[in-house]
Amino acid sequence: MAIKRILVPVDFSDDSLRALEYARDFGKPFQAELCVLYVVEPIYYATPTDMYAASPNIAMLVDEQRRIGAEHLARLGAGLKKKGTRARAMQKTGSAAQCIVETAKSLKADLIIMGTHGRTGLVHMLMGSVAEKVVRTAGCPVLTVRPEAAKQAARRKARQR
Repeated sequence: MAIKRILVPVDFSDDSLRALEYARDFGKPFQAELCVLYVVEPIYYATPTDMYAASPNIAMLVDEQRRIGAEHLARLGAGLKKKGTRARAMQKTGSAAQCIVETAKSLKADLIIMGTHGRTGLVHMLMGSVAEKVVRTAGCPVLTVRPEAAKQAARRKARQR
């Protein structure tokens, strides 16, 4: 099996950055291209006149997220290329799970590697799980990297040096 393209969604949390490192190591023997995706989710709030509306202040927050996301993506992309990894960075706006699945399809990704926050119980019920939605709807295999597994992999890698 040849893996040519791996989609790696990031939210710049430690968990997602560990998954990116995992994806880099995973894709290295295949010389796979890493496609790093950051999704800016729209912010909605309830008002008496319209249940969901975006205000100018909210729009400014979303624009700021886009700007900061672009800066972080540029740094990640440059760092990956410096390490000899073929990489491209992209940013989209919308529902995270939906954008991830659609991007994987449009890129013809062979694999999605993404971190999970490992939330359970009430927090999971209220917030949902982007990784879970991606696993259920993606047209390609999805490898999820749990927080503890990523830390263990990083420790093993450090011992091998």
